[in-house]
Amino acid sequence: METLSSESAQRIVSRGMEKAKADYQRPICISVCDPWGFLLAFGRMDGSPVRSIDIAQRKAFTAVRMGVSTDVFFSRLQQGKFEAGYFDPSFTALPGGNPLKDKAGKMVGAVGVSGLAPNEDQAITEAMAALVAAGEV
Repeated sequence: METLSSESAQRIVSRGMEKAKADYQRPICISVCDPWGFLLAFGRMDGSPVRSIDIAQRKAFTAVRMGVSTDVFFSRLQQGKFEAGYFDPSFTALPGGNPLKDKAGKMVGAVGVSGLAPNEDQAITEAMAALVAAGEV
């Protein structure tokens, strides 16, 4: 698999929203991008914060472009005392972005979630990454 199909990306959006509802009972925005950072699918649950639209997309973009989850990127920035904009003005270091890798470990895209606490956003993206790695979406 070179990139996610649009159908797979839509399934990731659906599964992420289901997890947010089941685990946290609060709405999210969720974004899935291809390996180059271009949007494949997006979902916004009723009642999710408007600011979360852009943040979810930026989290996915950052994760795929940096090749690591945004919580790892955040830690690296803190260690080096850098700002995310040093790398790209579109980047964000907010937790909640995760690369998506297929069964062979090849990056096929990324997912970003916004609307919950940072650790909750990150937990949803980690679950979506595990689904992709297992070939379940």
